This record gives sequence, structure tokens and C-alpha cells, in this order.
Amino acid sequence: MRYRTLGSTGVQVSSLCLGAMMFGKWGNPDHDDSIAVIRTALDAGINIIDTADVYSGGESETIVGKAIAGRRDEVVLATKVWSPMGPGVNERGASRRWIVRACEASLRRLGTDHIDLYQVHRPDPLTDLDETLGALSDLVRAGKILYAGSSTFAPSTIVQAQWTAERRQRERFVCEQPPYSLLARGVETDVLPTCETYRMGVLAWSPLAGGWLSGRWRRGAAEPSSHRAGTMPISVTSSHYDLDIPGNQAKLDAATELAAIADEAGLTLVQLALAFVTTHPAVTAAIIGPRTAEHLRGQLDAADIDLEPAVLDRIDRVVAPGVDLNPDDTRYNAALLADPARRRRGVGAGAGAGAW
Repeated sequence: MRYRTLGSTGVQVSSLCLGAMMFGKWGNPDHDDSIAVIRTALDAGINIIDTADVYSGGESETIVGKAIAGRRDEVVLATKVWSPMGPGVNERGASRRWIVRACEASLRRLGTDHIDLYQVHRPDPLTDLDETLGALSDLVRAGKILYAGSSTFAPSTIVQAQWTAERRQRERFVCEQPPYSLLARGVETDVLPTCETYRMGVLAWSPLAGGWLSGRWRRGAAEPSSHRAGTMPISVTSSHYDLDIPGNQAKLDAATELAAIADEAGLTLVQLALAFVTTHPAVTAAIIGPRTAEHLRGQLDAADIDLEPAVLDRIDRVVAPGVDLNPDDTRYNAALLADPARRRRGVGAGAGAGAW
């Protein structure tokens, strides 16, 4: 396993980060089996685990807490806040009121007295960034979190957060978590260079493009069933696997070509996809999201793979740098476009309607 510095923090993390979204009712509901997968990953040298309060309604955090009991000091523990966690209008977002309450709940579920990296899961258009950073700064001073980070922020918002932290003397975001894969390269244009400018770590989520790069999706093959589509909220999977969408047809064609490149390089498509993501100089780690031990074993070897320049050049010819084959995969635009009031003068929609 290779280790890299998380931005400017000095903290060393493995180049593969264990994502815990698939532990719990969204993926593997067997707690004992999920715990075994997590501990196998730790034994293999992975030392950073990323989860979120919303994953399986908190169940993922509970499973992670059980798995790291007795091994807490080995783990760089990351979780997130922002997503709806109840019916109340204030049980979500990035206000001081919710961040403080959500952090305490995550600490209880994780069975720990501190979170190493506490990330804002998405920008909150209803809350001033200074309010968010002020709450996170107080949690740092209280010892409840060590570092703050962001997830799926647009490059302009990343810059705004850095400026706000400097001007207002707040704790700054030390890490960004963007979507990045062979099929979704849009963040190469601005997000990754911006992170490099501010010496932020990068934990890339969905490096297998939500399963498109698992090796099962190829032109001419039978359309595979998707476990995610059957278990995760419809808001996450609504159009992701719909082959009637032109962008998804482009992804299917590209996945077929990329699989051929992987075969010729003596790799699986999974290995090619993970090695590609960790090759970018801005990326600290690729977040893998195994549901089973078999999935984990198929991904661990990617940590030691270096792709030849000729292979990278062939990849660029299949998916051009900076391109998202399906525009819907540019997730950080979704909140800004969902509310008509944010893009039309005089529209009488309620404040922030649909923003979260």
C-alpha cells in the first residue's frame, strides 16, 4: 500500500480510501460481514475510512464504529454532514445549529471522541460559508474534529471558502471530495487545479463511475442488474443506469473501449480505473466502495499499479481530458440548477426550494 500526505496536514493516508456507503441497508445489511470487510481492508494497509451520517440512515457509521473498536488509533476517520437526517426542516444543511447536533450524533454512532476529517457533504445555498466555517472551527477547538473538508463543491465555492477562512480567521477546508473517474473527468478542468493551488487533499469518489467501470457494462453484453439501483434512494440512482440517456450510451461505448485497453495492459478494468484516478498529481486517494470481501480483493491490487504513458494516452483518446460523458455526472451543479428561483428573475419559488 502506498501512502500520501493529505494536503498540507502532514497526515499520511493510503492511496485507496475505504468508502463505507455500501455497509448497511443501502448495500450489505449483514453487520458482521461488513465489519469483516473493513478489518480486512485495515489489515491490507488501508488507513483511511470515509462514511457519512446519511449512509443507510446512520447505519454505516454504526458499523464503522464497531469495526474500528480497539483499532481507532490506526484509522484516519472521515464522515460528513449536510444531508437530511429526519423530517424536520432544520435536520439538514450546514448551519451552526445542525452541524453541532449532527456531529454529536456521528460521534455517538462511531463510538469515538473525535472525527479526524469532518466534511460538508454539499454546499448549502441557504447558509453563509462563514457560519459553516465558524461552527467547524469551534468543533476543532473543542477537540471533536481535527480537520474540516468539503465534498462536491464547485471550484468557485472552494475558492470562496478559502478566502472566507483567511479573512475571518476560520479553520479552512483541508480536503475536497469530488467525483472523478475515467468516464467523468470534468473536475480536471478547474476543481483539481484549484485544490492544488490551495494545497488541499483530494479524496476522489466514485472512481468506478458508480459501477460502470466494474467490467460488467460492455457493448453487446447483457445489461447487468444493479444492486445499487435496487437498494439506494431513487434520488441517487434515478438516471444513473438509464441506457435511453445519450450520455449513458456514450459511457457504455467508452467502458467497452477502456476494457479492451485494460485487457491489453494485462489489467482488469477495475484496476485500470483506480490506477488512473490515483495517477493524477492532485489526487490523494481514490475512494473504493466494496460491498463484499470479493469486491475488496478485486480492488486492493490497484494501489501498486503505475500506468504507462502510452496507456494514459490511449485513455485520453477514448475520453478527452476534462470531459464528463454524461453531464449529469457533474454533481456540483445540481443544487444550483434545481431551484428555478436561483436562475430566473422574479420567480416566486420558496427560498432554496429543492436546493438540498
